[in-house]
Amino acid sequence: MKIINWFALPVFLVMAAASFNVAHADQYSDTVDVFKKSPAVKPFIDNCYGYAVFPTVGKGGFVVGGSYGTGQVYVQGKVTGTAKLIKGTIGLQAGGQAFSQLVFFEDKRAYDEFTSGSFELGADASAVAITAGAQASAGTEGASAGASAGPATGKQASTSYHKGIAVFVHAKGGLMFEASIGGQKFSFEPKT
Repeated sequence: MKIINWFALPVFLVMAAASFNVAHADQYSDTVDVFKKSPAVKPFIDNCYGYAVFPTVGKGGFVVGGSYGTGQVYVQGKVTGTAKLIKGTIGLQAGGQAFSQLVFFEDKRAYDEFTSGSFELGADASAVAITAGAQASAGTEGASAGASAGPATGKQASTSYHKGIAVFVHAKGGLMFEASIGGQKFSFEPKT
């Protein structure tokens, strides 16, 4: 029984921290401002159809793990609804981390797909990390994401849309062996 508790503890702590995170309008704009500082992100912000911003995604696990975060979805600068990100994992992993995530929609088709109610990033999905030490890789298919040495170095990873979606992550803290976005599931609730 104690072994199961040790497996569940990191997941519980990260999920609890993420659920206590009360999202304010400033938190969303502050998160977008962090991403805007990256030269790799600027072309996406300037030319996208819309985006979803998740100020804090908590991730943790020890063999069994999970991720959770809440965000807002925007089209032309206006909030169209809220989104939840969830991911469960099992396998080689240990630790916990918190990060911000920005998902860009290239066009209305990609936005409609994301907001359809239950969108999932496939194993071929990848993210670009915009801070030093951040990691991102796709799931089981072996595709990997670029990572940067940070905005201060002037060297940023580059990416392009894949199936109308581009994803960027910004590490906020923690240490985790295993950082992937493939398999993330999103739910969407339109603004009323």
